[in-house]
Amino acid sequence: MEEKIKNVIEKHIENNDVCLFMKGTPDAPQCGFSMAVSNILKILEVNYKGVNVLEDQSIREGIKVFSDWPTIPQLYIKKEFVGGCDIVKEMYENGELKKILQDKGISSKKD
Repeated sequence: MEEKIKNVIEKHIENNDVCLFMKGTPDAPQCGFSMAVSNILKILEVNYKGVNVLEDQSIREGIKVFSDWPTIPQLYIKKEFVGGCDIVKEMYENGELKKILQDKGISSKKD
């Protein structure tokens, strides 16, 4: 991966407590998986940065290398990779996602 792309990805992760690399935007997701994770974050009323990987092919491919995770969306909370759609959905359903947000001091509606 190019150093420039790595730096762009790291900046997004470092500058946003909750960062979602997704297809589309939080207001207009472009795939069902991105929409599902985006909706979970909206239900929890968590402020997050959505990074649209469709706008930049190098970020789209770079994030997969960066995280060593093959699919998008990818959720980061306080610089830590959480997972993709299935993992986030499962964590939301069993309450683990809410707990991680609370443990890391990120306010959500369900506090």
